[in-house]
Amino acid sequence: MAKTYDAIIIGAGVIGACTAYEMAKKGWKTLSIDKLPEAGYGSTSGSCAIIRTYYSAFETCALAFEGWHYWKDWEGYIGTGVADDLIKYHDTGCLVIKTPHNHNLSNVCDVMDQIGCPYNEVPVNDIPTYLQGADTRSFEPAKRPEDDGFGEATADAVNGAVFFPRGGYVSDPKLSARNAQQAAEAAGAEFMFNAQVSELRQKDGRIQGVTLSDGTEIDAAVVVNVAGPHSFVINDMAGVSAGMNIKTRALRHEVAHVPAPKGMDFERNGIIYSDSDIHTYARPEVGNNILIGSEDPACDPKEWVEDPDEFNADFSDQWKIMVMRLAQRLPELGVPEHARGVVALYDVSDDWMPIYDRSDLDGFYMAVGTSGNQFKNAPVAGKIMTAIIEACEAGHDHDAQPVTFHLDHIDKDISLGAFSRKRKINENSSFSVIG
Repeated sequence: MAKTYDAIIIGAGVIGACTAYEMAKKGWKTLSIDKLPEAGYGSTSGSCAIIRTYYSAFETCALAFEGWHYWKDWEGYIGTGVADDLIKYHDTGCLVIKTPHNHNLSNVCDVMDQIGCPYNEVPVNDIPTYLQGADTRSFEPAKRPEDDGFGEATADAVNGAVFFPRGGYVSDPKLSARNAQQAAEAAGAEFMFNAQVSELRQKDGRIQGVTLSDGTEIDAAVVVNVAGPHSFVINDMAGVSAGMNIKTRALRHEVAHVPAPKGMDFERNGIIYSDSDIHTYARPEVGNNILIGSEDPACDPKEWVEDPDEFNADFSDQWKIMVMRLAQRLPELGVPEHARGVVALYDVSDDWMPIYDRSDLDGFYMAVGTSGNQFKNAPVAGKIMTAIIEACEAGHDHDAQPVTFHLDHIDKDISLGAFSRKRKINENSSFSVIG
């Protein structure tokens, strides 16, 4: 006889674990299923775990500012004494270079004013105060080393920058999922690892449960897809992709791990750094290293992955290109002979914004399209998914009248229709992430 739960959550990354925690706190009997051996073992472990508030839309900025409060008091969120080892949040702040690409951050700062999130204007001459040794000339548009003019300045100076003090990074993203798992288990949630879903059973337009690859059947009236880069596979398995105006795909990405320039204590004094003039972002890493990622300029080809279980995990020339781009801003940065860092997959939606929604299959919900931009929102995403699920299971038509969600810490309401699978592509999106 099949085991029965109120809800099955597919995926135990940081968002899946937080969803289990939030649902368990509301009295749901949940089972989280993950094909990997531990919580956060997949795309969460490859995250740069950057916490930031600056986005391109009101709802995403509000969500991120709300999320910052949970990371700032992580133990207060998961509960004292629940975890065997807590993550550390480094509250460094974030420096963002003004560029035509981000409209000189005017739209972002307008939204910051609306949600009450602080920021400081940074004149060009003050940028090296935040980023030691910075060359403040402009190098846009981003180029590849084989292109004419790579590394040559195109203007005497960038347009300045903005410093957002509410931001930083988490020292161990995988551990954050483990912390959320332990909090969820303390609230009554169950987890099953090394288990792969092979079928989503349904009847008369309603989800019935899942079947695992070993033939085990588990029943539930609610199933939540939080499968990260495998999210599109699960949606196809459920037969709900055709009803989605916004869909997701898996995108291969690389992050470089290099020593900070000589004489720069970036581990102690470094910040989150975002620069669409050179289309690069960076954050401190232990051992006085720098993590470097790409902001996906148009000149770089995107590597979409059809099978998330089969992709090239080796570094490519993109690794060196990212380091060379940051070296335009930090001339003392060396380019190591041997590549170190991470090669992983993003779960990316068509407009690079997440989908937190129901589906056309009753009882089947999704928190997808989240990789690279939603780590910081995991606690709030768990609350959002719980709110949508409880409203829909009580008979509310979320498609016709989207649920309104209150953000407790910043005292703002947002419409969750902004994260609907049926929304139009948000043209204000940057179509990139800082992951």
